[in-house]
Amino acid sequence: MTSSDQPRLADAAEIAAEQGLTPARISGLYTGQEQNAAGKTFPEPVDKRGRARLWDHAEVTEWFAHRAPARLAEHTPPSLDPETLLNAADASRYLGYKNSNQVTTFVRDHPGYFPEPDVVEEKGTAENPYRRQLWKVQTLKDWMATRPGRGRRAGAKESPPLPDVPVDGDPDELLGATQAAALLGFKSIGSFSSSLSQGNLPLLKETDGVTEEGRQKGRRRWTRRRILQQAAERPRKKK
Repeated sequence: MTSSDQPRLADAAEIAAEQGLTPARISGLYTGQEQNAAGKTFPEPVDKRGRARLWDHAEVTEWFAHRAPARLAEHTPPSLDPETLLNAADASRYLGYKNSNQVTTFVRDHPGYFPEPDVVEEKGTAENPYRRQLWKVQTLKDWMATRPGRGRRAGAKESPPLPDVPVDGDPDELLGATQAAALLGFKSIGSFSSSLSQGNLPLLKETDGVTEEGRQKGRRRWTRRRILQQAAERPRKKK
């Protein structure tokens, strides 16, 4: 019987069966250093069985949970003026995603992964307001050239460092995702986003407010008190 302290190990064949792929494709994800939508490279094997690589099953499952969403085969973006503005649905289609809500999902669930909109329009009425976010074609083209995918592309920019956020500030101050990531000890906004979307930060499921103005309007915010409570409860990985 395997100890509860020992990770479950799986070879390429087992992983392939679970993910609907071939063993060769699993090996290719590893050797090709493919990244998922959170910018994380396919996990390293932790052991071997004969000549077969063995992976930590939990790590691989987590990686696949944030694999880049399905795109249309052989998709070529239409030729549009770089200054043309596209809404979220049109941007999803321009980028070749099968799901027209994909950009909306990126913005909502993966803060810091997708570029900020170039224009935000306030629409509707005072009783039923809503916001329309628009991206320039050039912004989308620039993102396609550097987004996480099959390894790091030439010219890709490193993620900007997280800010220094004091732990002894106003406990009721509302902080955004970048500040929360820093207080929680994450190395990047992408890893924070990944952990949040997986439910690993349960205290942050509830927000304490949203940004009211500017291009960040509508983004989730939490009090410093809540974030530090989550930091105190966040499990530490074993070395």
